[in-house]
Amino acid sequence: MKNKQAEIIKTLSDRELVFHLLLTQFLLVVLSVGLGIVLFDNWSEFESLFTLNDSRIWTIGLPAGLIVVGLDLLLMKLVPESLYDDGGINERIFKSLSVPMLIIIPLLIAVCEELLFRGVIQTHTGLVWASIIFALVHYRYLFKWYLLVNMIVLSFLIGFIFSWTGNLMVSIMVHFIIDFLLGLIIKYRHQ
Repeated sequence: MKNKQAEIIKTLSDRELVFHLLLTQFLLVVLSVGLGIVLFDNWSEFESLFTLNDSRIWTIGLPAGLIVVGLDLLLMKLVPESLYDDGGINERIFKSLSVPMLIIIPLLIAVCEELLFRGVIQTHTGLVWASIIFALVHYRYLFKWYLLVNMIVLSFLIGFIFSWTGNLMVSIMVHFIIDFLLGLIIKYRHQ
């Protein structure tokens, strides 16, 4: 199964990879809306998960994202590069993006994934199930123990932050900062 996915990815252009990434995010939103309609009693219950004027977006979300990126950069220096190899997918995606798209794509990913995994799944099944499902959805990491452990730890961290603050905007900020900064690093690493 892993090899089949790798073969398919090699046949895709960078532009097609980005298209499939966007398509996946669209499907996550559709799934979020569908599950939200079924699981939430009303729109205001769902809407209450978003608080825009919450200072914790900046005092918890931003620093948490920066700390994760800092730790990730440190670990990249300490562990073999082969452990971080995701088959080159992240590199192909982020290297092909313009700087404005390096903001838009990570923001879109953060909103779509946090909406489903924290807003819908964690709210109704708890932190453990949401974190496990989050890790499973990141399929290409399942075959690399180091990436899988990173994904599970990261999911639990973001899920904990959501449980602590009760605000999806805080978890969206954490997720965005991580994806945005690591995307920038990937894009400009060899320049």
